[in-house]
Amino acid sequence: MKEPCVYVLASQPYGTLYIGVTSNLIGRLMQHRSGTVPGFTAQYGVHRLVRFEPCETMEQAITREKRLKRWHRQWKINLIQSENPHWIDLAVGLGLPPLVSIVRHDGC
Repeated sequence: MKEPCVYVLASQPYGTLYIGVTSNLIGRLMQHRSGTVPGFTAQYGVHRLVRFEPCETMEQAITREKRLKRWHRQWKINLIQSENPHWIDLAVGLGLPPLVSIVRHDGC
């Protein structure tokens, strides 16, 4: 079933943000998390789903995505915090497993 939506990923609370559009949110999140699609989210570790908006049509989703991408960073943060003030990974509520924190052993 196709369900167009706009989604926002974050690397961590107040971290790097990514805005995307898809008709299969769960499938797209799995791609982001597995790193199978090279690009921005894989390079910067942006995997936490912090907001998503279902849309009636893919055209509406694309229009909304383009609008959000033009917003100032603080406006995006305010939008996320208005519904998800603790920056919880919403993908868990959609049935995906929690993200695994990577512990580095080089002191960073």
